Amino acid sequence: MMNRVGKKEYDITASIVLFHSDEDEIKHVIACFLSSSLNGKIYLIDNSSNDDLKSLGDITGVQYIYLNDNVGYGAAHNVAMAKSKSEADYHIVLNPDISFDSKVLNEAYQFMVSNQDIGMLSPKITYPDGTPQYMCRMLPTPFDLIGRRFLPSFIKPLFYKSLNTYILKGLDYTKIHNIPNLPGSFMFLRNSAISEVGGFDENFFMYLEDVDLTRRIHAKYKTIFYPHITVIHALEQGSYKSKKLLQYHIQSAFYYFKKWGWLVDKERARINSILIKQLNNNEQK
Repeated sequence: MMNRVGKKEYDITASIVLFHSDEDEIKHVIACFLSSSLNGKIYLIDNSSNDDLKSLGDITGVQYIYLNDNVGYGAAHNVAMAKSKSEADYHIVLNPDISFDSKVLNEAYQFMVSNQDIGMLSPKITYPDGTPQYMCRMLPTPFDLIGRRFLPSFIKPLFYKSLNTYILKGLDYTKIHNIPNLPGSFMFLRNSAISEVGGFDENFFMYLEDVDLTRRIHAKYKTIFYPHITVIHALEQGSYKSKKLLQYHIQSAFYYFKKWGWLVDKERARINSILIKQLNNNEQK
């Protein structure tokens, strides 16, 4: 029996944003979520141009919401997150291409209940073949994002030290860490933290909205990489394959640095400095 927090209707809620998604893929994620012993509800927020996936709402524990417009990734999740605040103490942002076993949600939930200073938890993430995805990051500078993506391969070795610092090369992924930049594929969120800092910034249509939200939560709470549970993620990296998605990625990057600062971002410098000091101290212990 799980420990309940407060008197909300559910232990947890979750949301998946649909856009002409593969029905079987979505059914699989729903099954993963509902396999937990927690009392949960999952929202399907549909940005598609039609409601062909509405039958998914017939599954017990699922609520389907058709927006009749592609409002963007973060904006669609905000629809579910706004509803979740009155229904549960925790909400999970899920990608449609992930998989996890029945124990994952229970352990993440118990860890969050036991550690009220944590605003967000991110699990260990692997590719389908079991290879780890090393997704913990510092807060990015313009060079970190632009250099990693667009520098020619023959030039990149000149900047390996800088690029490796950003991706926290050498981080011990067997340990718990407080990281300011975590992936958006599985975001286990404390609703009281979301109420305090706000949900996704809807000026991001797609990409970097997870960096922005994690950063805002990190300013007031711990944002934890928790390696004791594992989620499998296919990691499509659509912007590497689609010019349109690449355009969204570039637009989001420009908005992110316009919001937080390009070359001068004192908060970024402070947070990254604290992170490096913490990691160095951990290595010396």
